[in-house]
Amino acid sequence: MNVQAIKQRFGIIGGSPLLDRAIEVAAQVAPTDLTVLITGESGSGKEVMPQIVHQLSARKHGPYIAVNCGAIPEGTIDSELFGHEKGSFTGAHEARKGYFEVANGGTIFLDEVGELPLNTQVRLLRVLETGEFIRVGSSKAQKTDVRVVAATNVEMLQAVQRGSFREDLYYRLNTVPIHVPPLRDRKEDIHLLFRKFAQDAAERYRMPAVTLSPDALQLLTAYRWPGNVRQLRNIAEQISVIEQDREIDAATLRQYLPSESSALVPVGANGGEATSINERELLYKVLFDMKNDLNDLKALVHGMMQEKPLDPALVRKVYDNELLLPGGETGTPPVRISMHEHHDDPQDVEHAEVEESLSLQDKEKELIRKALTKHRNRRKAAAQELGISERTLYRKIKEYGLN
Repeated sequence: MNVQAIKQRFGIIGGSPLLDRAIEVAAQVAPTDLTVLITGESGSGKEVMPQIVHQLSARKHGPYIAVNCGAIPEGTIDSELFGHEKGSFTGAHEARKGYFEVANGGTIFLDEVGELPLNTQVRLLRVLETGEFIRVGSSKAQKTDVRVVAATNVEMLQAVQRGSFREDLYYRLNTVPIHVPPLRDRKEDIHLLFRKFAQDAAERYRMPAVTLSPDALQLLTAYRWPGNVRQLRNIAEQISVIEQDREIDAATLRQYLPSESSALVPVGANGGEATSINERELLYKVLFDMKNDLNDLKALVHGMMQEKPLDPALVRKVYDNELLLPGGETGTPPVRISMHEHHDDPQDVEHAEVEESLSLQDKEKELIRKALTKHRNRRKAAAQELGISERTLYRKIKEYGLN
């Protein structure tokens, strides 16, 4: 079946070469049982590709199940996908088949697969590798013959680097990749899609279809469309219902297009929304953190001078902030510390001035040597005693030449 015939059968509109290529790959891989990973932005139309893969395959008479992995709570997704036995958890009053068991002999479409919890990813990998799964609360492995098509709108390689998605599962799913282009890369299709959505709205609400003036068409084509085809359809329906005039000019259309600066929310490295911080607030935060670090350092030095037991949490905090050895130097200048003894009367305060030449490195070296001696050079136990990580202790031992 050629690309044009597939478009007519599945109601796909557009003549973009990038879209045609995605359809060609889907048609070529359909007769096989290879796993397919469909990538593309949200709203770009990824959901039609697994239907093409299923309907053009030998499994077309078998079940086709679409699962939105991001819409299922983490606590129940294993049960939804793989089933559970009676009494396996609270509320499991009877045994239940999972989607992989129900879809035996057919195709299962895992939409937003990047949202799967890590534990579920392990189970999914086993199904892909061996065709076996185990129900929740059972110890018996069952076989299933399911073709898996997955889709995601996140950068999977970044998710792998962050540790939120298993690398082996990514490469197992990505046997055949299909990329659905965003609408801004299909500018030749934008007007065709708008006319189709406007005509559908006109038939649904029994009114004449809206048309676009030349300047409105130019604006429509030049817009970035962060919401892709879904956003275009929504705007076409809004205009069809709200506007009285059936010919839409650029000024009218602009009212329905969000500004591109506010339409897209920037995403940080952790996948969440980036937080904009006022410069003044950021400066205040830095100064406040510096004050807290200085107070912690004073408290630690005061404890060493008084030869009191050190608070491990405080030691760890100071070490993590690398306040004891700034710049990795081997010596520090004399420190002048002002300590205040508080009394019941806030006006009655004695100021004790202690002036002493201290080498923080020497104190630190002595503490490390004592800890190592106490624990017979067992670094892990010595690090726990000092309240620091074993890695930090190893670095200090190497730096001071302690054996």
